[in-house]
Amino acid sequence: MTSSDELAAALEKANGAQERFEIMYDTLRERISMSDYPPGMRLSEEALAAEFGVSRSPLRKALKILEADGLLQSVQGVGTIVTDVDLDELTQVYQLRMELNELVGRLSPKHPDATALARFEELRKRAEALCSEPDMKVFARLNIDFFHAFMRLTDNQPLVEVSERLFYQTCRIWLKMIPMMDFAEEVAIFAGEIAAITEAVRLGDTEAAGHIRRAHLSMGFTRLKSHARQQTL
Repeated sequence: MTSSDELAAALEKANGAQERFEIMYDTLRERISMSDYPPGMRLSEEALAAEFGVSRSPLRKALKILEADGLLQSVQGVGTIVTDVDLDELTQVYQLRMELNELVGRLSPKHPDATALARFEELRKRAEALCSEPDMKVFARLNIDFFHAFMRLTDNQPLVEVSERLFYQTCRIWLKMIPMMDFAEEVAIFAGEIAAITEAVRLGDTEAAGHIRRAHLSMGFTRLKSHARQQTL
């Protein structure tokens, strides 16, 4: 989670109301996605407005969009609640994400440059370190950072925007399911995915990167469903 000092500094440097809004929105979305705000938690508008140093009006705008994203729910008489994630309800979202990931390599793909390769190499090293010392929060952070690095392989903005919304709807499922799974094995699989896509980026083969990402997302979802079934037996 971004520290209070870092958040205050970012808000102070923001150029205008729109940028401050985006910082608030991104911060809240990340806290939900990292389970810093766990499912069922009620968010206090008063406390958040004080933390961000804003009135409730722009804060409510951010909360409304997060509600439209499926991350929050407004409950009359209770307030704004962080939603839970259900694997069965996310099946169609995962199916769409699989197709969209493959499109990254086909719709306005960028030719990876030295900066892109350095970005993926840094992620690969972080994944290797995570294999040595598995940590759930570090895994979640790496998952988010890797998603954003992957989406920078395309210049198709509508594809990026839709993919981002769907990603944040599903990424929390791993934090919910991992305690039931072999966490070290999942980290090793993820590290393998990052290594394979890094190699595709090194070769300048964005289309291959899309195929790899789609395959790993499909296999990951299959593993999640398998573990979910085992819990009901």
